[in-house]
Amino acid sequence: MEQIEVVHVPKAEGMTGDPMVPRPVSIRELQHETHDTFTLTLEPPDRDQGLPFIPGQFTMLYLFGNGEVPISISGDPAAPMRLVHTIRAVGSVTRPLQDMQRGSMLGVRGPFGTGWPVEEARGKDIVIVAGGIGLAPLRPLIYHLLGQREDYGRVSILYGARSPADILYRRELESWGGRFDVDVSVIIDHAATDWYGDVGVVTALLGKVRCDAGNTIAMTCGPEIMMRFAARELNDLGVPDEQIYVSMERNMQCAVGMCGHCQYGPTFVCKDGPVFRLDRIKPFFSIREI
Repeated sequence: MEQIEVVHVPKAEGMTGDPMVPRPVSIRELQHETHDTFTLTLEPPDRDQGLPFIPGQFTMLYLFGNGEVPISISGDPAAPMRLVHTIRAVGSVTRPLQDMQRGSMLGVRGPFGTGWPVEEARGKDIVIVAGGIGLAPLRPLIYHLLGQREDYGRVSILYGARSPADILYRRELESWGGRFDVDVSVIIDHAATDWYGDVGVVTALLGKVRCDAGNTIAMTCGPEIMMRFAARELNDLGVPDEQIYVSMERNMQCAVGMCGHCQYGPTFVCKDGPVFRLDRIKPFFSIREI
């Protein structure tokens, strides 16, 4: 009889059990952030330990009867008992998710992937550049930085949205901006009569940043074209590619590097990312077709 080779799927950091089997979770809270974006707070599958994760990791959320999608964890890594995801309703899985009720059941796999370089960044100035819903994967990083503020130098948060109505986490941005030890700047693409802040693209804010370029770690998430221009502006400030990190979330389906849908040049976004150091992917980061 022909022998069948058994393929062992690697486990992601912080994960227990079979990485391919969704674990049941229930919806604790659903909050609408903007007209097309909402935040789900879930009961973690292990109520004793929660779901530990590192800032920048993602999970696969499974909606029974519809399928699953990769979503970055957007909660506080110091509070693993609350599994938080901010989601944009754009597809056949995420649209029905925004109509779910408290107590409804979902499946979750993970956490998966690499995280933001919080250890390497200790003692350095931090520049965070976020566009649109790209602020969600960066929020756990911001929680971590503010929770251990004395371990880092200057912290600058630059955020761009399409309009005032599209600003994500508005109250938190205002709260962070009210601190004396964090610089927060928000810019919108299109002005409104009640908007008195900056207007333009988020990369325009980089000219206002105060940092020691040689001792700075920059982390950015948003549309790929935004991240490309942000990297270019950071280079102009003197921040080299090896000190710039980007989050790439695209076409992830298996989350463990088996299906190949998220192959990005020689890497797989799900297991080699989603957070990459720019110098390691720059040869294909600027190629639009990849």
